[in-house]
Amino acid sequence: MFVKIDNIDLFYKKAGSGKKVVLLHGWGGRADSFLPVFNYLSSKFEVYAIDFPGFGQSSIPDSVWGVKDYTELLHKFFNKMGIDKATLIGHSFGGRVSILFSATYPEMVEKVVLVDSAGIIPKRNWKYYYRVYKFKLLKKIYLILNRGTTEEKLERFYQKYGSKDYKNAGPLRQIFVKVVNEDLRGFLPKIKAPTLLVWGEEDKDTPLYMAKIMEKEIPDAGLVVFKGAGHFSYLDNINDFNIIVSNFLKGSE
Repeated sequence: MFVKIDNIDLFYKKAGSGKKVVLLHGWGGRADSFLPVFNYLSSKFEVYAIDFPGFGQSSIPDSVWGVKDYTELLHKFFNKMGIDKATLIGHSFGGRVSILFSATYPEMVEKVVLVDSAGIIPKRNWKYYYRVYKFKLLKKIYLILNRGTTEEKLERFYQKYGSKDYKNAGPLRQIFVKVVNEDLRGFLPKIKAPTLLVWGEEDKDTPLYMAKIMEKEIPDAGLVVFKGAGHFSYLDNINDFNIIVSNFLKGSE
């Protein structure tokens, strides 16, 4: 199904009845990234899953969006759907939006589940800054030595030397760069809803130390770690995840 919000055609799925739950996928994903969770929870709750603008079947933003823009779109989606209050379940990038939404609209959030969530700027040592300096120097040399317009040369350069996520971002590259450089740590203490953190012990994209920071700085938070799981810990342990989250959502009943 689609709903028109401003100039965005937003695709969403809805099933079930009861308390409302909204599933927010990670960068590069779509509503169906949460399909086994959607199917399980919709037998107990009213569940929504959306394709963020630029992903899946939703249209692409016509400007360079940041986390705040995605958060405001989610707020408008709540209003369009008549959702007064819901639990947010956000994976990775979806966790970014969950953090900012929960801090900005606490009255609309029942509970929060952050799964291998992004939102904290990674620790950066001298190796990181060396790689950045080397990359920028290489780009300057590439632009001088190669032919074509600056835009064409930059495209070829990033296709050859850019990170996997950057290469795959396509028309969302500028949005990707903006989003990954946003530090949401300051919003963690503003989350008033009970929060469950679910993490993969072997997560390399959003390492476990980030979960421990979130657990410490979100006022009412608990952490579950899946041994041996990676960045998609909910899929690596789908049965355990579904049971744990379902119990968490029903905990106050």
